[in-house]
Amino acid sequence: MIRNIVSMVPNCITLLNLLSGCVAIIFAFHPMDVTDRLQGWEWSAIMMGAAALFDFLDGAVARLLNAKSSIGKELDSLSDLVSFGVAPGLLLMNVLLLAGAGWCSYIALFIPLMGALRLAKFNVDDSQTVTFKGLPIPANAIFWIGVVGAMMQGHLNPTLGITVAVIVLVGLLMVSNLPMFSLKMSDFSFRNNIVRYVVIAAAVIFVATLGVAGFAATILLYIVVSVLQRIVTVTTD
Repeated sequence: MIRNIVSMVPNCITLLNLLSGCVAIIFAFHPMDVTDRLQGWEWSAIMMGAAALFDFLDGAVARLLNAKSSIGKELDSLSDLVSFGVAPGLLLMNVLLLAGAGWCSYIALFIPLMGALRLAKFNVDDSQTVTFKGLPIPANAIFWIGVVGAMMQGHLNPTLGITVAVIVLVGLLMVSNLPMFSLKMSDFSFRNNIVRYVVIAAAVIFVATLGVAGFAATILLYIVVSVLQRIVTVTTD
């Protein structure tokens, strides 16, 4: 009985991830409406952030309690698709509709489509532990939170063509085979995690100086560093 209860703890945390994603979607359809002094897009971004926190905690708790399971793995992917694929896609779609992009706004749905394909590939590939193949779907959500925030705060006003191109590029990056390092640390030594510490420090600086847009800048840095690591590896080999 106790063992069964313990084994359900990580799954309950994963369900909190899913619940946060669902709430993010609700707010995504009201990006300008104010609730408790925050606009809908801000609440949507906050809920996706909460989902990311729960996504980190469920794996950590599963390892701590030795409660990993195949059901937990599948539930995690389903939750991630909603919170980091569907939610950012619908938030971007509604912001583009608000900006007068018309039917072109629905191109944002390319994000959850590629997110689903990315998660399906991840689930059948056991090699993605220390490194990932393609942009992780939580990083995709963080990037779009930054972009939407910059747009809503008037710091970014891209043309429709550029927006569509970035949507397609980021979507394809999720399903690419580009090796991208994981930010998870097996230990906290600086020598073994220098790149991770650099990215984390840059994230703090970006968010402190750029605000919400700093999240997008952080993911761009993450992509650039991963590409440079790939180039160095190929050159060395």
